[in-house]
Amino acid sequence: MKNKRMMRVNDEIKKCLAEILELKKDDLKIEKDFIVSVTKVEATKDLQWCKVCISVLCEGKKRDSVINVLNASEKLIRKLVAQKLNLRLTPKFIFVLDDRIEYAMRINNLLKKI
Repeated sequence: MKNKRMMRVNDEIKKCLAEILELKKDDLKIEKDFIVSVTKVEATKDLQWCKVCISVLCEGKKRDSVINVLNASEKLIRKLVAQKLNLRLTPKFIFVLDDRIEYAMRINNLLKKI
């Protein structure tokens, strides 16, 4: 079980990343028709690393390209987070694809067909 401080830090990082992804979409070279959202953030206790789960909704395009762009732009994103949050250390981010929403939509479509 995580302590309250780490839960608050994770929530603040999540809000900050969501705001950065929305405002800096062009700077990060993410296509405009992609809908990118932060679904989960897990920082280590020492704030060295942070795993960020990203959900990408798009029509028939590769979602992995967004994750590759975000991982390539990690230093810029880290700098922007450091400017917004007052943490002693800003963690290094690892972006991973979260496909829970697509999975749920697929299950829902299958259930509708029955």
